[in-house]
Amino acid sequence: MRITWVQPEDLLPHEIAASRDEGRDVSGIAAAWSAAGGELTPPVSGASPTPATPRMRALATRLLDEADALPGAGSPDEPEELADVRATWPADWSLPAGPAAYDRLHGAWLGRAAGCLLGKPVEKIPRHGIREILVATGRWPLRDWFTARGLPADVAARWPWNRRSVPTSLAENIDGMPEDDDLNFALLALRVLETYGRDFTSADVAQAWLDWLPGGRVFTAERVAYRNLLLGLAPPHTARRHNPFREWIGAQIRTDVYGWVNPGRPDRAAELAWRDATVSHVRAGVYGAIWVAALAAAATVAGDVDEVLDAGEAVLPPRSRFAATVREARALGSGTDDWETVVDELYARHGHLHWVHVRNNAALVAAALAYGRGELERSICAVVSGGWDTDSTGATVGAVTGALTGASGLPERWVAPLRGRLASSIAGFDGIGFDELATRTLALAEPTAPGVSSGVAATRGGPA
Repeated sequence: MRITWVQPEDLLPHEIAASRDEGRDVSGIAAAWSAAGGELTPPVSGASPTPATPRMRALATRLLDEADALPGAGSPDEPEELADVRATWPADWSLPAGPAAYDRLHGAWLGRAAGCLLGKPVEKIPRHGIREILVATGRWPLRDWFTARGLPADVAARWPWNRRSVPTSLAENIDGMPEDDDLNFALLALRVLETYGRDFTSADVAQAWLDWLPGGRVFTAERVAYRNLLLGLAPPHTARRHNPFREWIGAQIRTDVYGWVNPGRPDRAAELAWRDATVSHVRAGVYGAIWVAALAAAATVAGDVDEVLDAGEAVLPPRSRFAATVREARALGSGTDDWETVVDELYARHGHLHWVHVRNNAALVAAALAYGRGELERSICAVVSGGWDTDSTGATVGAVTGALTGASGLPERWVAPLRGRLASSIAGFDGIGFDELATRTLALAEPTAPGVSSGVAATRGGPA
């Protein structure tokens, strides 16, 4: 049995790569592992093909401890405290005032599901493989659900569908929104707010994981944090022990609901997202979470996608690599109809990162939103055809464009297969309707007051 994302011999190569990306010197750790016969190339799917010997596993654990003991990678440009990030936010927000509309919240839930579902069958398939599948089935450029009908056997063998998703996410077998972590975490955020209120702490989020989230349905940094909780650690230490995925995409997929309940207030949304994200992530991993929460807060009231992207950028540490990445990607996607050239450039800049790292995927999201101009189909098809973490980026882009459009304006062919419901492994949510989710979200949403300041005091627990 090979459990992904937690075994020391599998974590260590990822840690070496993560530390190098952060600018930390791990040359001695890498040399010690290599000299003992360890593999330096990180396993793509979280586990190496064969188990390590007890000796190698013990060595990997010791070297992970050494990496954890190295000086931190934080800097004034990439702060690790919410107060330092908040200090850069604008004094006021120019987004439209007023409560969120039910139709736009309903559209956000439906759009998140549609974009996620579109990306599910090709998750882990590289960009060129996705294109080969689409060309072979006469669907390039992407404008509809993926299908196995007419797919030549050699192409199918070369690019196998995602094993978990293929029975429920192709055009011929979609029957409602299947279970997925990108929707599970949105449901969990809703439950956290309903259970603990807006003053929830990072510890409350951690307890919610233990109470309601099956450990086998979390991955990368979330699985590491879950393990750390079971070892007795508390946030924020759960994000830091033996966690090479601390700046990956996991927290970025968890925070839309915090934006939906704070229409027009990206600052409030970002603060809630920060508390959630620090259970499992640091720096860019957390920045991705507050960015998406801010996008979601704006998308429920904004008039166009540029207002949404402006709001997202406004909550980011302005000199961070993450902020630079999304600004550059947005500029690439703006004012062009040549999506393939945009993606070529994104891969040239970020193709060295793992397919579920946060920066490359955030770049793809920002570029697709700018390119899609607020239209759901154009936007989700662009981001999914771009590869990397296809279901997660599809979900984020779908949520933004769905909120901008509203449920009543979404194309029927992207909504009808959802059957108005979703499956979930979180108790109490399996089979729930999107209409009920929109109603419960609306009940939690606080209306925007015009001209309010963003200098909101830290709530109970602050950044844990």
